[in-house]
Amino acid sequence: MNEISSATLAERTPGSTLRIATREVAAEGLITLDLERADGGRLPDSTPGAHIDVMLGNGLTRQYSLCGDPRDAHRYRVAVLREPDGRGGSASIHDELTVGSTVGLGGPRNNFAIVPSNRYKFIAGGVGITPILPMIVAADQLGASWELLYLGRRRETMAFLDDLVRYGDRVTIHTSADSGRADLAAWIGATDPDTKVFVCGPTGLLDEVEASTISWRTGWVRLERFQAARHPAPVRTAPFEIELARTGRLVTVNPDVTVAEAIRDAGATVLTSCGQGVCGTCEVSLLAGEADHRDAILDDSERQAQNCMFVCLSRALTDRLVLDA
Repeated sequence: MNEISSATLAERTPGSTLRIATREVAAEGLITLDLERADGGRLPDSTPGAHIDVMLGNGLTRQYSLCGDPRDAHRYRVAVLREPDGRGGSASIHDELTVGSTVGLGGPRNNFAIVPSNRYKFIAGGVGITPILPMIVAADQLGASWELLYLGRRRETMAFLDDLVRYGDRVTIHTSADSGRADLAAWIGATDPDTKVFVCGPTGLLDEVEASTISWRTGWVRLERFQAARHPAPVRTAPFEIELARTGRLVTVNPDVTVAEAIRDAGATVLTSCGQGVCGTCEVSLLAGEADHRDAILDDSERQAQNCMFVCLSRALTDRLVLDA
């Protein structure tokens, strides 16, 4: 994939080089990194549920949820799980980065923002606890009622357990090794107009929650995916056209290239990172036409609005799309 390198991305954002201030083991196979600007300056503001791009010196870019205090203007905290079957990013971080190492920064961006509610139910699976932690703090600040179900295989693999103790019985820790499979539908309960549910974790967990809340109103259940949901083949197998609104140029997108690749080759500036429709880097405004949305970010109502698309993965339903690019 013809992606802009992490070094180029860092060069375009002033103050976007971060230094590792602390590195700690948080759980089995999981480390936390506190990141600060190399020049000591203030970091861009973040909100609960946000993530950043961590750009490594070997050209890899990976996205990690911020799990520290959003009110800390000078440090970001991320947690990195070593993924033996991953694409090399987590292994590089675990094996090569130490206190004093530097990385590039992209973002922060928030595709999983907490919204006002009288009551929240949070579900976290494994490292999916990371975006949930700042949400718990925000819920407390809002004076809202909340509960957390935190799932893992064994307690040794679950980070931040000591931090959660102070919340008492509002937090339920469930390990499959000790208690088997959790009854998610029973824990979530019936649809409730005063309760919003936020879930982050592996695909199986998200799919199960989605199935058990299919009758809930749109927007009352929000999911944060680490990888794009499974999609059938694209609706269109024939080429389609992209009109670049800023130049008026027409671009043909063939089945074997992405929209991002096609419009970049035509001179449009578009940044890509994950290539899987989960990070939000490549969002472009859609001015006309209908997109075949294949990302894991937009909810049903946002897809129906047809006013943006993520061009690393999504394609077209109509013969032509007009993009603000």
